[in-house]
Amino acid sequence: MFQDIQRNKMKSYLIVGIFLIVVMLIVYFICYSSGLSPTAAVSIALLMSIILSWASYYNSDKIVLAVSKARPATEEEDKKMINILDGLMISSGLKNRPRLYIVEDAQPNAFATGRNPQNSIICVTTGLLEKMDYYELEGVIAHEMGHIKNYDIRLAAVVTVMVGFIVIIANIYTRTFMFGRGRDSESRGGNAIFMIVGLVFLILAPILGKLMQMALSRRREFLADATAVEFTRNPDGLISALRKLDEDPNELKTANQATENMYIVNPFKKKDDKKKASLFSTHPSIEDRIAALQNIR
Repeated sequence: MFQDIQRNKMKSYLIVGIFLIVVMLIVYFICYSSGLSPTAAVSIALLMSIILSWASYYNSDKIVLAVSKARPATEEEDKKMINILDGLMISSGLKNRPRLYIVEDAQPNAFATGRNPQNSIICVTTGLLEKMDYYELEGVIAHEMGHIKNYDIRLAAVVTVMVGFIVIIANIYTRTFMFGRGRDSESRGGNAIFMIVGLVFLILAPILGKLMQMALSRRREFLADATAVEFTRNPDGLISALRKLDEDPNELKTANQATENMYIVNPFKKKDDKKKASLFSTHPSIEDRIAALQNIR
């Protein structure tokens, strides 16, 4: 487990570095194609990439919560979840108590986020609270605490926010220079190379995002499942929860392609994922996860 934690930390730094380079290239092409000198374009690109990388890293949890439309849990409404978390704090060995948030949605689901265990958050949907019994909910909360202990949360949050930024910047660049200045017949020839670059970025940005999400590895879900059983000593609770999560027909309205990898199960229901995970799936299949949990007995 220690090796997995170290690998997650290294992956986080690597992804931040990749993000910095990609943003710098995109901003450089935007500045250069706007008529700025190469020196000015490089300076602006470097400054923008550093600012966006810093802001993404230190505010990733706030951005994810805002996108998910999450609210803080309250003692009056969410007492059962709070009691479960307090009990798991003893067995988990975590020194810092995660903050609890709620998303108003019928689909049962959950995710953990934050840049480290000291600034961690567990977020669940109202559907999860309504449809899970005590031991099932305990299994789900323990799974998310496993992500926190294993430093998966930093990796997931960094990828989610930075991939979103890359896609947004690529789209802005493409629309501005392909569909804006590209219509001007006089500048069409001079901007041809930048129009091609913009098209390449538009095509590659979502692919790059998917590859980054896959870099997280489905193994982290298996590891978090195993860690949850270590905390609860009860694989049956998580197994039952996974079956309920898999069978629920609802889709999570606040989820998107950037955040789907963060949830305990894929928030977008795909029939093909039930039997076997596809090449581009962000999660292993439920059947594979249940089989792995049954082998822990």
